[in-house]
Amino acid sequence: MPAFTTVAAYVPPGVGMLAVGIVAEVFGPHGAALPGFDFALCGERPGPVPTDCGVPLAVRHGLDRLAAADLVIALPGAGFRTPPAPAVLDALRSAHRRGAVVAAHCVGTFALAAAGLLDGRRATTHWRFADLLAERHPQVALEPDALYVDEGSVVTGAGAAAGFDLCLHLIRREHGAAMANAVARDMVLPSHREGGQAQYLAAPVPEDARDEGLADVLAWAREHLHEPLPVAELARRALMSKRSFARRFTAATGTTPHAWLRSLRLSRAEELLETTDLPVEEVARRVGYAGAAVLREQFVRRRGVPPRSYRRAFAGTP
Repeated sequence: MPAFTTVAAYVPPGVGMLAVGIVAEVFGPHGAALPGFDFALCGERPGPVPTDCGVPLAVRHGLDRLAAADLVIALPGAGFRTPPAPAVLDALRSAHRRGAVVAAHCVGTFALAAAGLLDGRRATTHWRFADLLAERHPQVALEPDALYVDEGSVVTGAGAAAGFDLCLHLIRREHGAAMANAVARDMVLPSHREGGQAQYLAAPVPEDARDEGLADVLAWAREHLHEPLPVAELARRALMSKRSFARRFTAATGTTPHAWLRSLRLSRAEELLETTDLPVEEVARRVGYAGAAVLREQFVRRRGVPPRSYRRAFAGTP
């Protein structure tokens, strides 16, 4: 099925303005260098919709816009404890039946659960409301710690700013790493965080000079992906023991040094495969793997296809 080009976001009463801003920013225009999406906000009916900040949002489109979208996103709203109107649930089910990708993050996942779209599937939501979702919808295979969960035609994400991760993941999945990275750069965001990464961190901001030093080490690592980068070397540059480095790294990033490096290397490999004609052996060398066989093994395990197949799928992606 072709990658999505039309995006419709359902705006419930009491919608979170952060969520509106996220989808509008990601799927809105990013200049002539990037192809844009046909993006629209939709309500149960056109007109003003109350928001969580007290300022009504003017919504121009009704549920009919969901019927033509390739990607349908259910935004979170303050009234998530009450199921959406039957017409909304029918529109979500109909979109899924005709082959649209249906997504939600934060408490927007409650709408997908109420529509039955999460039955028998893995899903996540804001960690604060994970128990409530599990209680109301025991047929959902909840992963409460995940940043986002991709089940193919249904994708769910965690709370608040994890909406950026969800949307960028969808662009990466459908349009390739180069486009996702370009959109992320335009918004001054990290280009990729793995879905299995923890939702919340013990130390989300630097607590002292050691964490500032850690940030310097991570920046250095990004510029030296072609090198082996053992944890001992990273720890030495951070002026920490290996044990202290691993502990502070996980507290600051939500993942391990090995997993972080692997994700970074594969993301860079994706971009090189899309945007250059470099042989796979050279791509492997530039991202720090011993050879094409190692890159292929990691690529198949983490991305589901070998590097050459990925290149064919995204050849010419902007």
